[in-house]
Amino acid sequence: MTTYDPPGRGRILDMQGGSLPRVVGVLVIGLLILILMFSAITRVDSGAVGVLTLFGRVTGEALPEGIHLINPLKTNHELSIRTQEIKETASVPSSEGLVMNLDTSLIYHLNPDKAADVFQKIGPNYVEVLIEPDLRAAIREATASHTANALYTGEREMVAKQILDQLANLLGQRGLIVESVLLRDIQLPATLKASIEAKQQAEQESLAMSFRLQKETQEAQRNALKLPASATSSKS
Repeated sequence: MTTYDPPGRGRILDMQGGSLPRVVGVLVIGLLILILMFSAITRVDSGAVGVLTLFGRVTGEALPEGIHLINPLKTNHELSIRTQEIKETASVPSSEGLVMNLDTSLIYHLNPDKAADVFQKIGPNYVEVLIEPDLRAAIREATASHTANALYTGEREMVAKQILDQLANLLGQRGLIVESVLLRDIQLPATLKASIEAKQQAEQESLAMSFRLQKETQEAQRNALKLPASATSSKS
């Protein structure tokens, strides 16, 4: 029995059987190429540095801010290199064993040249892992070598410099640059604070009394020098 194929039906069957899969394949390949192209473009925001990893391994590359073409298999991790502040409130001992509350600020930033090393050896949470513990230890070590009276009165700058020098050495070796350390406030026990303030007031009153006595002595000496001159003029 002879069958009849309408004109064009063979071509339709041929397209469905062979051409359609090829079209779908081309579209899939084009989509994959487009995805790879977008994956090869990365951006680093202003005030940050990009650390690249390949399958979880740090490559050692650090990208500055801007647009970059990278291996699409690599992943970009941003770390801030802007100046940042950490505020720490700690109960610390003085040299005589008294406990004080000390408010401290640490000003620092990440060294962009060491960003890859910091990311690999410490991780992106380097503040909690490294900076905060070192800051607390440096504060306690610095205050333990000074009396509470000295800390409350005239040695704040000396203590701040001691903390700064210790942290600059410790954190500098790990890729973090310490800019400054500020002692915002020192809170002593109420009884000790009252005692120190009473002592300061007594010293000020003593200085004022010494000044008055010195002034009265000088006045008496001037009067004594005037007296002979007056006696001579009365005799004449």
